[in-house]
Amino acid sequence: MLTTLLALSLAAPLAADPTITLTLSPQVQTEPYSGRVYLVLAKGTRAPRRMMSDWFNPPQIFSLDVTGQAPGAPIDISSPAFSFPKTMAGLTAGSYTIQGVARRNRDHYVAGSGEGDLHSKPQEMTWPLSAPLNLTLDQTVAATAFRETANVKLFTIKSKLLSDFHGRDITLRAGVALPQGWSEGAKETWPTVYFISGFGGSHRDAGMFARGGGGSDQRRVITIVPDPTNHWGHCVFADSANTGPWGRALVEELIPAVEKQFHGPAGEAGATAVQVAARRYVTGISSGGWSSLWLQVTYPGVFAGCWSHSPDPVDFRDFQQIDLYAPGANMYTDAQGARRPVARSGDKNILFYKEFVAMESALGPGGQIQSFEAVFSPRGGDGLPAPLFDRATGNVDPATAKAWEPYDISLTLRRNWKALSPKLVGKLHVYGGSADNFFLDGAVEKLAATLKELDPENTLHADVKIIPGMTHAIHQPAQAVLYKAAASTAPSATPAPAEAVPAGK
Repeated sequence: MLTTLLALSLAAPLAADPTITLTLSPQVQTEPYSGRVYLVLAKGTRAPRRMMSDWFNPPQIFSLDVTGQAPGAPIDISSPAFSFPKTMAGLTAGSYTIQGVARRNRDHYVAGSGEGDLHSKPQEMTWPLSAPLNLTLDQTVAATAFRETANVKLFTIKSKLLSDFHGRDITLRAGVALPQGWSEGAKETWPTVYFISGFGGSHRDAGMFARGGGGSDQRRVITIVPDPTNHWGHCVFADSANTGPWGRALVEELIPAVEKQFHGPAGEAGATAVQVAARRYVTGISSGGWSSLWLQVTYPGVFAGCWSHSPDPVDFRDFQQIDLYAPGANMYTDAQGARRPVARSGDKNILFYKEFVAMESALGPGGQIQSFEAVFSPRGGDGLPAPLFDRATGNVDPATAKAWEPYDISLTLRRNWKALSPKLVGKLHVYGGSADNFFLDGAVEKLAATLKELDPENTLHADVKIIPGMTHAIHQPAQAVLYKAAASTAPSATPAPAEAVPAGK
């Protein structure tokens, strides 16, 4: 009997699990494709691809990289290289909305959302599969129009610096919120405030400055919101071996051009560089908070002051509670072996480094941690940013951490204090929240301690504070001080009442 059963099993093996394939439609993909493809599943009716950047409620993601894939030929994704949050074998049985995605856009940081990316139509499925499933990627992501209004305008300029670096055309974008009383043909010029959005924000955020919510002072200033996004995430407007000269592109290309077109300080006939800089400010939150402080320290003569809110780590001895320079530093666990959190809500940790990184690995370039590496790391032998840490163990690479030192703002001030301090008098305003959702307060505290050590009498008049109870937010009282300072150099005419304007998105 045993022999008979064995013979039957060898002659007729059990059927393999049903395959899942993705097919790039020849109608939209006419050439062989190389890149990352995705299978995305989610509960509910929302298109799964639109949830791929959700840190706190991510969809199920399976992905793999393909090279030279012929259009029309199926891609077997039944054994994906990357899975998050579950493996295919561990996926919970039930009903899902499913969608296939192929990433083609080289400048957008979210797969399936960039202009030109491909995807299938969302459809319902039941897991586990009872039959093979093929998804045809025949839909193309369209460009998202910038909605201009009477006082919110789009500004674009080709960047020669970035185009030369990347060997293809790169466009700089900014949303421009114009003040009340501004007119195209007027001779007067207006002060400018550059607002750098946080991770996930863009030039489209200019719309929120058109509603007059910042009070009368804000309505007397041009607020310019440059687009910080790129393929790797957020450029933070720092020059980088991987992402290119974003800082120089902003300062040397975008700022002079946008101010001349919209009557900002650079459009003032006969004004000296000092006079121009005295009417230009920079501010931002989160990654934009880091950017604003970096720009002020790196280009001290270009801005009259920075107001940095809840900035990304400004001292790498406290990189969201991790001392990157410490021997044996690990991104996933602390010295006691406990999991390192990356986000909290009140007293509850809600996101942890290891899982956060696993999600980024499944998505590919465009995540927050990879964005840091893209800007701060040297270029590796494979042409990609050198990883800060081992993805399997979390162990920090001391050589890469050392290479990050030029982007450690606190360290930059310590090393260059004699040269920088005279140029930064009255210009540094940094605000962290004691309840910051991403544990960014510790680095602000270390920056404050550094400045206290370097300048015990605060001759710099720096204002670096931890605001009790504040979460990951803009410190509004300080922002009001910024706009009051900027508005003090505005044309003297009384502004008209605030116009009710919808958001620019």
